[in-house]
Amino acid sequence: MRALQLIEDRRLEQVDIPAPPPPAIGEVTVRIKAVALNHIDVWGWRGMAFAKRKLPLTIGAEASGEVEEIGPGVAGLVPGQLVSIYGARTCGLCKACRTGRDNLCEHVGGVHGFHLDGFAQEKINLPARLLVPAPPGVDAVGAAVAPVTFGTVEHMLFDNAKLEPGETILVHAGGSGIGSAAIQLAKRMGCTVITTVGSADKMAKATALGADHVINYREDRFEGVVRKLTKKKGVDVVFEHVGADTWAGSMLSLKRGGRIVTCGSTSGVSTQMNLMQLFQQQIKIFGSFGCRMENMADAMQKMAAGIVKPVIDTEVDFASIGEALKRMEGRDVFGKIILRVG
Repeated sequence: MRALQLIEDRRLEQVDIPAPPPPAIGEVTVRIKAVALNHIDVWGWRGMAFAKRKLPLTIGAEASGEVEEIGPGVAGLVPGQLVSIYGARTCGLCKACRTGRDNLCEHVGGVHGFHLDGFAQEKINLPARLLVPAPPGVDAVGAAVAPVTFGTVEHMLFDNAKLEPGETILVHAGGSGIGSAAIQLAKRMGCTVITTVGSADKMAKATALGADHVINYREDRFEGVVRKLTKKKGVDVVFEHVGADTWAGSMLSLKRGGRIVTCGSTSGVSTQMNLMQLFQQQIKIFGSFGCRMENMADAMQKMAAGIVKPVIDTEVDFASIGEALKRMEGRDVFGKIILRVG
């Protein structure tokens, strides 16, 4: 069967690999339908894997698929069912896993597509506990963006930052996959949304998504515009995932007692911080990684209800994956790039 593998840094190839064997106890064979590309795929492609991995490696950290075969001991899933796939190989046994805090697993085996073989292949055997059924009204693309794109944002905004209706939020990189999701989720709950983008074209698209104020960070210092828009008070929450380039400005954009929640560092992993500002302004900082499987289910229910929708930049095939990753690296996208598999 076909798979898309990273052979060496910046070299991807379509290869033939053996089909999976019949599923073992507790496993399900899933036929992959769609893979949603993320910045973690860019990191792996250009050699920024921060843990040991073996090449060649099948890529793809976020995906949906159709249940094809069920192993012994599996309940609640049926052949033909559309599922969203949790992207980390959790143990399912530790206290965190047993209490639904999946992204705090004490014995996680790694992230698919980054440390472990990912989902850019036609079929894969997976533990049934890592599959979240898609509700009626959600298609393969919607299910594909639930684990990382929408699940991450649900966890950031609601589990960690505790965003409330009526608050004001600054969403960085509104043209990214998670940025476009954050704009929708915050706006639909009654928040005032300020976002940053890098072009006039993206400004128009972010406005169409529901952002109240859109800042072109290439033309204006976003923190100055935020202070002006909020009459020098600052925002309640900053949705941060850019990292070093925006951290100081994000801190300046917060009101006294505000919250900053971060899940990424695409512009660099290290920064300096004014500690007096931190404690005098009583700022709360939340680190957020991945999501709980319940976040995936919640996100798909909102998709099914028409509250939010995936923002899709383009759909590509195996042959176009290299160009897609280059566009993501250059931030020349708005929303998600989807790799169609089946």
